[in-house]
Amino acid sequence: MLLTTECEDEQGVRLANAAKLLSAVRSVDEIVACLRQTARDIVGSDGIAVVLRAGDDCHYVEEDAIEPLWRGARFPVDECVSGWAMRHRQTVVIPDLENDPRVPQVAYGRTSMRSLAMVPMGAPEPVAALGAYWCAYVEPDDSTVRRLEILAQVATIAFSRLSAPS
Repeated sequence: MLLTTECEDEQGVRLANAAKLLSAVRSVDEIVACLRQTARDIVGSDGIAVVLRAGDDCHYVEEDAIEPLWRGARFPVDECVSGWAMRHRQTVVIPDLENDPRVPQVAYGRTSMRSLAMVPMGAPEPVAALGAYWCAYVEPDDSTVRRLEILAQVATIAFSRLSAPS
């Protein structure tokens, strides 16, 4: 139990450091870079992706993963999990990507990713999503999902600050 607590404490410190970095960003590119550099360690995943809404598309602008995922790819909002999370304004956790109708099997079939958690970012309308991926069939525990949601909430504040009138 001590090892788990120590790990959660380390991830909490990483989350606090990421929040500090996000409080100082001045552009969308800086938000994306911060999430890319911090999210994977904060949630202990095998990969993360930062997705920006671009009209009717979800643009996978950045990633940090054990293998290439979808950087640079665009998927219709109605045909991907990041779009689902943004449209429904809620976190989605999928322990088995092969058996969920929201998952485009063609896109995931070429990767070793088997599970995910996807969180929308932006308020009142989501403008982005942050996804965490695992190579195993797992359901991330509540504390892992909560850390991902907190990181997304802090990023939402950063997005809001950029769009606020000066």
